[in-house]
Amino acid sequence: MIIAVVTFQLPRPWTLADASRVFRSTAPKYLDKPGLVRKHYWISEAGDRAGGIYLWRSKDDAQACYTSGWREMVTEKYGVPPHVDYLHIPVTVDNLKHVIEAD
Repeated sequence: MIIAVVTFQLPRPWTLADASRVFRSTAPKYLDKPGLVRKHYWISEAGDRAGGIYLWRSKDDAQACYTSGWREMVTEKYGVPPHVDYLHIPVTVDNLKHVIEAD
C-alpha cells in the first residue's frame, strides 16, 4: 500500500463550509476507483491549502488516477495545479482492529 498526499495552494482562503461544498461535489468521482482504498479530503486550519490524502493498493494504481486529464481538471476546479507526494507505509497502527501491521 502507498499513501498519496495531494496539495494545492488556494488562490483565496476557504471556510470549512466552502471546502465541504466543493469536496462533496467531487467525491462521487472516487467511488469504486480501481486500487483506491480510502480518500480523505483536507483543508488547512488557515483555509489557504487543501487537497486529499489517498490510500492506494499500489503506486501504479495512484499514478493511473493522476493523469494529465486529472491534473487539468484539478487545476481548472481549484485555480492552481496540484502537487502529489507519495509516501511508503512501513508500519500501521489500527485502533479499530486493535492491531499493528508492518509491511
